[in-house]
Amino acid sequence: MPDSPVSPDDLEYRHVSGTRVIYRARQRRTDHTVWLGLALHLPAFLLSLSLVLAVALAFNAWLGVPVWLPTALWTASGVLAFHRPTEALLARHVLHLHRPLPAELTTLAPVWREVTARAGVDGSRYELWIEDSDDLNALAAAGHIVAVTRRALQDLPTSQLAAVLAHELGHHTSGHSWSGLLGWWYTVPGRLVWRALALVKPRLVRIARGASITAWGLLLVLVAYLTVITAKATYGLPLLLPALPYLTAAVGRRAELRADAHAAGLGFAPVLARLLEQSIAEEDSHPDPARGTGRFPAASRLLSHHPDHRTRLHHLRKYL
Repeated sequence: MPDSPVSPDDLEYRHVSGTRVIYRARQRRTDHTVWLGLALHLPAFLLSLSLVLAVALAFNAWLGVPVWLPTALWTASGVLAFHRPTEALLARHVLHLHRPLPAELTTLAPVWREVTARAGVDGSRYELWIEDSDDLNALAAAGHIVAVTRRALQDLPTSQLAAVLAHELGHHTSGHSWSGLLGWWYTVPGRLVWRALALVKPRLVRIARGASITAWGLLLVLVAYLTVITAKATYGLPLLLPALPYLTAAVGRRAELRADAHAAGLGFAPVLARLLEQSIAEEDSHPDPARGTGRFPAASRLLSHHPDHRTRLHHLRKYL
């Protein structure tokens, strides 16, 4: 089959049909960011487990349901992260994605086949999705979801689209996607309780305003006593809880850099670097008024799970 004309932007990328592809024997692995991320989710998991146990005890008291049954079902429910129909529901109703239209699939599928062929990965194991968004973005989720935004599919040259997909494939092959989903799933009970507290917050504030100074003093003494007792019993581990969001964000940023390294290892470093340079130039020419604002902008940056474009570009230099 003769090669089709290629624009200068696509010189780093050629899709050649009929090429023999050799798959790697081990197509997935888990790097250190996976285990660090799961370890940092452990306190939230234990909190959620205690909430599930409380619900199980209530069901046991009211309906006679064995305590172990709902607890075991919730603990085992994490396997749904790799269940294809459940992933489809997650993609549609949580991530708000949709299947590619025929014209979109005509553009996306050949690029995905080229990227996965370079990586020695069976691309048919993954599901391609589209996000209706004006951002230049893509995402990898669960065990098999790979999505790009409509704008990325329409505006990015083929080479840059391939580099973005290679980055997302790196999240899958390194285990970032499934571990992130498990961390999210097992903290759902805790987040539901937090949302419930947010709903009753106005009422709690009104009650607190009407409390006397004596009541406030007794409450503070009780909280301080419980804090000291808990810290002694757990060797001070709860004191690390305020640092968990920052540590989790740092691990997330490291995972993004690892995914960039995966794309660079497949030969997409120059294309990805050019894409990052374009993003930096766009940010400089059209600054976001909300960026860097707030009471503690440095803390906001530390809580970001994505490194800024300049940091990513700096780490890509060694592959150029």
